[in-house]
Formats: sequence, C-alpha cells, structure tokens
Amino acid sequence: MITSWGRLFHEPHRVLPLCDRRSAIDVITSQHPGLAYGMGRSYGDQCLNPHGTLWTTAGLDRFIDFDADTGVLRCEAGVLLRDIQQVMIPRGWALPVTPGTQFVTVGGAIANDVHGKNHHRVGSFGHHVRRLQLVRTDGSLIECGPQQHADWFAATVGGMGLTGVILTAELQLQRTPGPWLDNETVPFEGLDQFFALADASESGWEYTVSWIDCLSPGAVRGIFLRANASAQEGPRRHRDDRRPLSMPFVPPVSLVNRLTLRPFNLAYYHLQKRHAGRQLVHYQSYFYPLDHILHWNRMYGPRGFFQYQSVIPRDVAADAVAAMLREIRALGEGSFLAVLKTFGQRESLGMLSFPQPGVTLALDFPNRPPGTLRLFERLDAIVKEARGRLYLAKDARMPRDLFEAGYPRHAEFLAYRDPGITSAMSRRLLGS
Repeated sequence: MITSWGRLFHEPHRVLPLCDRRSAIDVITSQHPGLAYGMGRSYGDQCLNPHGTLWTTAGLDRFIDFDADTGVLRCEAGVLLRDIQQVMIPRGWALPVTPGTQFVTVGGAIANDVHGKNHHRVGSFGHHVRRLQLVRTDGSLIECGPQQHADWFAATVGGMGLTGVILTAELQLQRTPGPWLDNETVPFEGLDQFFALADASESGWEYTVSWIDCLSPGAVRGIFLRANASAQEGPRRHRDDRRPLSMPFVPPVSLVNRLTLRPFNLAYYHLQKRHAGRQLVHYQSYFYPLDHILHWNRMYGPRGFFQYQSVIPRDVAADAVAAMLREIRALGEGSFLAVLKTFGQRESLGMLSFPQPGVTLALDFPNRPPGTLRLFERLDAIVKEARGRLYLAKDARMPRDLFEAGYPRHAEFLAYRDPGITSAMSRRLLGS
C-alpha cells in the first residue's frame, strides 16, 4: 500500500524501481501505463496511481558532473535536495530555491515547480533548471530547456510528471558564503502589518515568510521571519547536528484538534515573540523546521490531513485572505501550520506552475468529514472569485472547474501529455 504525505489514501500499487538510466528506459517503455514516484512528499493524489504502476526514482541518485567555477550541477532525477545542500554548501554553492522540506527529489522539485522563501528575488525552481532529459513511454528521449524545445520544458516544469519521466537535470546553483543565515524575527498583529513588513523586506532581505495564528481573536497575529545568507561562523555544535525526533506511531485520533489547536498556537506565538530580534541560524532550521521531526504527518491520525494552499493576486489579497480566515474561525477548523507569504512579480515558466504574483496562504487541516470538505467549498469560492489558484502539489480534492479557472493553460498542456502516464490527480482533473 502506497500513500502520499497527507496519508489520505492508502492504495495498492505495483512498484517498479528505476535503478540506473539505461535500465530505467527499458522499464518505462515496457511497463506502462505508470507514474514516476520520488519521495511521496506531495500531499494529495498527484504522486499516486491507485491499482496501477509506480516507477520509483530513488535509485537514480547519482551526481553526474559539477563545474566548481560556474556552479552548474548535472545529476539524476532521484537525487535529494538534502544531498545537494550537504555536498555543495561546504564548496560555496547552494540551491537557489528550496521548499519547506529537503526530502524532495530533483525530479519532484521540477515536476511541481516548487518555490521557497525567496520567490520575490529568484522565482521558482524551474527558473534555475538549465536543461533536462525526458523519456517518454514510447521510447523517445527529449532534451529540453528554456532555450531548447522550450515548449516541452514549459509543459514539464510544474507538469505533475505527466509529460514523461525526468531522467537527468542540469541545475544552476548560486554562490553562498556558508550554512548560516542572519535571521530577524518580528511579531505582528493584523494583516496590514504583515503586508507592510512584506513590502518593506523585499528589497533588503533574501528570504521572507510568516506564520500566523488563524484562530486568534480579533486581529490576526503572527511571526514574520526574514533572513539573509551570512558569512559569520556559527557554533561548531548546533541543534541541527542532533539526531532528529520521530513520531513513532499513528495515534488512534488526530492530535491536532479543537482541544489542542488554540493552546498550541498561543504558546507558539508567545515563544517566538520572546525570541524577537536578530540571531544567527543554521539553514536547516530556517528552511526545513519540520524535517527535524521524522514522520510528523502521523500526528494527524489514521484519517490523515489536507493542506490547502492558495495564491491570490495582490490587488485583492488582503480582502480574500481576511475572508478565508473568517470562514476558518467561524467553523473552528483551525490550523497550527499556517504560512503566509508574498510571491514576487516573476512569472512562472511552466504551463501548470503554481506561483504567480500575489500572496500565498497554506494551511493544514485534519481530515474530519464532512466539516472539513464544507470549509474547503467556502474557501474555493473565495479563491475563484479572487482569480486565484490552488497548488497541485498539495491538492487532494480540488473541483475541476476551479482547476480550469486557475490554470488557464491547461488545454495547451494536453498536447504534451504522455498517453502512457496517468495519476489519480490527472484522472480527477484532466479526465485520464
């Protein structure tokens, strides 16, 4: 039984490992229809093919070539972002874009066109892919990039793995002085303060993100984090050297519930508020705070959880975000993992890429039917009216009309589909 990170579905699959590039082509062309599966960190059904075949890419984990002068790395698609960071940062190079977990493959990062805390500076992951090699289930190999078969590149970046299987990628890394960041923690109250902080931080801070207490009475309170790479040396021993914690079992009920949410959010806000100001932090603590707790998704119990992540155009974002938070408070369906941040003006390269200029709000909710789904219907209506969209990497239940409204290039994308690749999400949103 295979599941995704949200643990909403536990479905039988036929699993075929891809161990090296040459044999991978044989497996893909002879054993289809199927779907590439990396680390399973997509939250919904994008990485699942129930009762069908999954080609697992963890075995495609080799570095092929690295130019230490230019920072160009060529690697296989199953390489983890964690491994790139750990190998390259001591050499003075780092990933220019990284999501909230380092346990993601390069192929998965491209297929979902992941974004990080510095979109306002450098865009999304796809902007830093120089070239990739795609194998189709008919045996054809396509080399594509921004300057080579750009249409195939645009379909594959953010294309949910539906245009073929990425075998290799060439990435442009960026210079870094080391593993430490100069971080400032700023408590705020009210969405007006958040937007003022976000606007004031974009020119002087490379990384920005905020946590909000979506159940706080009155004005929305939160913690704004902004950081720059630092050449300072931190302590030799730091908390990121410690063995990670782990959620060892799935509890019979979700530990995230109405009894725990309010006190947790209150305690977290005041704890972070006590640490307001500047401090030197390790990149792992800043970029991947939840990676220190292995299997943290189990805390939501046997029913799993949803993540609802939207992006709203900036001109209507304040009203739309406020409306979503009112709906959440009205139903008491809060989230303790509520993240609010701005996207920059750089347009995404992919036909189905999520980032667009505006404001993104991400919230985790325990799966408690039917109330959770009723809440999502109300949030959907707000997102659609605001001309926004939901993130496909996080989605498990978006209605087709919202997908088509939010992704106007979906019809163009269909011409690049590989007929030998299918997923639960593609059947739900694209019909096959």
